[in-house]
Amino acid sequence: MLFRESAASIAARALDSSLYLHLTEQFVHMHGYRPGAAELRSWERSIPALMAALNDAGLGDVEVMLEYALPLNSKRADAILAGVHPTTGEPSYVVVELKQWSQALPNEDDPTLCHVDAYAHPVLNPIEQVRRYCEYLINFNGAVAEHGHRVSGVAFLHNATEFGVTGLREIERDGHGLLFTGERRGAFLDHLRTKLSDKHPGARAADELCEGVKVPSKQLMTVAAEEVRERTQFVLLDEQQVAYRMVLNAVRKAKNADRKEVVVVTGGPGTGKSVIALQLLGELYRRGVPALHATGSQSFTKTMRKIAGARKREVQDLFKYFNSFMTAEKNSLGALICDEAHRIRETSANRYTRAALRTGRAQIDELIDVAYVPVFFLDEHQVVRPGEMGTVADIKEAAARRNIPCHVVPLDSQFRCGGSDAYLRWVVRLLGLEPGGPVVWESDDRMQLLVADSPQEMEAFLEARRAQGYGARMSAGYCWRWSPEPKPGNPLPPDVVIGDWARPWNLRGDRSVSGAPPAALWATDPAGFGQVGCVYTAQGFEYDWSGVIIGPDLLWRGDRWVTDRTASKDPVFKKSTSDDDVDRLIRNTYKVLLTRGMVGTVVFSTDSETREKLRQLAGGLTREPASV
Repeated sequence: MLFRESAASIAARALDSSLYLHLTEQFVHMHGYRPGAAELRSWERSIPALMAALNDAGLGDVEVMLEYALPLNSKRADAILAGVHPTTGEPSYVVVELKQWSQALPNEDDPTLCHVDAYAHPVLNPIEQVRRYCEYLINFNGAVAEHGHRVSGVAFLHNATEFGVTGLREIERDGHGLLFTGERRGAFLDHLRTKLSDKHPGARAADELCEGVKVPSKQLMTVAAEEVRERTQFVLLDEQQVAYRMVLNAVRKAKNADRKEVVVVTGGPGTGKSVIALQLLGELYRRGVPALHATGSQSFTKTMRKIAGARKREVQDLFKYFNSFMTAEKNSLGALICDEAHRIRETSANRYTRAALRTGRAQIDELIDVAYVPVFFLDEHQVVRPGEMGTVADIKEAAARRNIPCHVVPLDSQFRCGGSDAYLRWVVRLLGLEPGGPVVWESDDRMQLLVADSPQEMEAFLEARRAQGYGARMSAGYCWRWSPEPKPGNPLPPDVVIGDWARPWNLRGDRSVSGAPPAALWATDPAGFGQVGCVYTAQGFEYDWSGVIIGPDLLWRGDRWVTDRTASKDPVFKKSTSDDDVDRLIRNTYKVLLTRGMVGTVVFSTDSETREKLRQLAGGLTREPASV
């Protein structure tokens, strides 16, 4: 937290402005940069309003913790009030979210979101915001883990009228989220008196909260173990179990010796990296080790949240992004499980990052710093964007700079592509990602490989497989421009156009449009078949039958592949991206797309010479895929 004193003392400091000097100094000490003008303005206007309310309620001895940092998280609650419950005599805590808004309207489709004039995009309803802060605190602070009834939450919109925010109250359901306006200040004071006694100081209760061990509650550990670890289909075999045990042993040793250790688990598509990651997450929580799962893929993270946390929202909070740890405290986790680590970026900063946070610090350093045992699951051949730094060499170098031991565990057996090692070797040889050149495919009865003469033929074949109960998707290289998404009810624009065949790209946003699923669910929602997926929505997923369209960015000419960067419409390729990097990334893109199928792959190239070469390499077969 930035500052802690009694309500009476803080009110006095606010009068002579020394409070803001203390807050600023502590902020600079904790974060390394000065708070922005908006933050200062919020302190100067909202904190006095809250302190006046507490003192008018006769609660001047309540302890106030300002800008309280939530455990294992960079988020901060505006204030937590600590005192004694007037009825039970137990410690009592009120989490307070302060807003200067004068009015806000609920989102029509989702009342947990709202619209405020000052923001271009919807923001979280403050009732939902403070409710989640309460739940997070209960889940991760040992002082209240078994005493959730001691925590309540309020949103205090001191500038707002009832008329201006009345629609926000639609989601008021429990004591973890109530809203009060300046117009209902009297009701706010009454509510505070029901939670906090005016007869006892709150310093001891505040001490107890601050000393609470920052670990997940037993409830969360149980839920994580049940929801993730104990799923019967997650059976680890051979080197999967070796990798699993090595990570658990590293966590145990790090705890006993108070030193860090890095573990890297490498393996191609389908080697079980994500299965191991989820097993580890559940097992670590069962053992009481604070751990989080992180990826660089929005689609992958959202799907993990949906699958592993389908019944428990608390479990969804265990899945983060690689850029979630810019301000996290060092070694605040026992383990950080970095899945799809080939997606690690040079830095966590993007165009939305505040200038003060643009330190240039390497993302890989942030990930190593946050946990005693950072674990990286990666496949170097799945690096598909400029600036992705997830290689074994990069991780080893970052660990060596800190004198941290680094262990690499290779996974060989794989469970994608029908378990066909031969098919995976064929793909990497085809694309020149391993030496030796392309070879003719020799079927091993595990994986089917077919070449289509047209996209219509490919789609008809996949439709027939779907009619038999199989799952299927079509994906393509990023060789067609992506139109803006239409308004709900309007058809999706047919961006991928090949002759007289045209289909839309998958959606980009978080909402379903015209029956098509949101981007993150394209690979897993049956309604995704009608659109063509790109590498960013396909990566990390699998389906029974995979239709892959090789666009004009990868052409077979004579005796070799030629990549044409001008044919790529991928906006991540900048002028500064070298030709060699573009060549490698395009090949990696098709490696990802060609290894999504579990039963078989149908491939089509928009280029006739390339199609002929693919027919030769697929065994010299020119049969009609639709007749299979």
